[in-house]
Amino acid sequence: MGRRHQFELIQLLRRYFQEQGFLETPTPPMVENPGMETHVHSFRVHSARTGQATPHYLHTSPEFALKELLAQDPIFTKIYSLGYVFRDDPHSPIHRPQFLMLEWYRRDQRYEAIMDDLEALIALCLRDPRARAELRGQPLTRLTMRELWLQTISVDPLEYLEAPRLRELIATRFPDVPLPATELPWDDLFFLLHLNKVETELHRWPLLLVSEFPAPLAALSTLKANDPRVCERFEVYARGIELCNAYNELTDANEQRRRFSAQSAEKDSIYGYSLPEPKRFYAALERGLPASAGVALGVERLLHALWDVEDGYFFW
Repeated sequence: MGRRHQFELIQLLRRYFQEQGFLETPTPPMVENPGMETHVHSFRVHSARTGQATPHYLHTSPEFALKELLAQDPIFTKIYSLGYVFRDDPHSPIHRPQFLMLEWYRRDQRYEAIMDDLEALIALCLRDPRARAELRGQPLTRLTMRELWLQTISVDPLEYLEAPRLRELIATRFPDVPLPATELPWDDLFFLLHLNKVETELHRWPLLLVSEFPAPLAALSTLKANDPRVCERFEVYARGIELCNAYNELTDANEQRRRFSAQSAEKDSIYGYSLPEPKRFYAALERGLPASAGVALGVERLLHALWDVEDGYFFW
């Protein structure tokens, strides 16, 4: 597939959001805080003229800037950004240091509306004659994380929300999972089992949406009102490849500060560095972030999963 065809598919994404009444909102890539996720690493900006580090970073997501817009003016009800983000993570066939991210938000709506967006967008992409034949006509299966674990490894993750119990489960029932001798936090244990035993079974569902993650994985999402053991977050997979990560957005400024403080301490403990506080983002939260839902989708991953694009024309 040539470069021209790939750019045409980018325009397909833009047309979809314009037709749905979304406003494209470019965001600055150089920011005071690139994102607070523990295991996501950023690039710091240095001056070529002086050789000195600046107080800025290349953003790992436009999330903070887009949420500032949601908090700033009620005119921003449906917004999206399509542009490059930067992550200092190991290179792989489905990850590069800079890549295109499509991120969108719906103000005053819940994350079920984003689920419907994803289903409609994937269906639109698969109607394109260049789409993979084996995916055409396939439904987007929706499972909770609990349902996914029960159907793949016969384990209810909500019964193992303490690290010692989860570690014992892995050691006794899954001895082939490489469990290190050192203690691990609960989320690392969860993903150790998930990546080794659950994700290897995702091929059973060509298109899959997984929601209601265990509460310790809440990140920037809300907890479910009638079951606080789970958070209102989902991911979509195509052919076993993760395409996106979506949240029913946390709007409580105090809880956000608490979670960021915990993530900062964990990053410092594991990787030996910390990031400055996201002061602009905190200010937006304090002004009042309305109830919202949003998602970040990797465009190259979408193209690879749905159209078998391998050459990475978007990376320079």
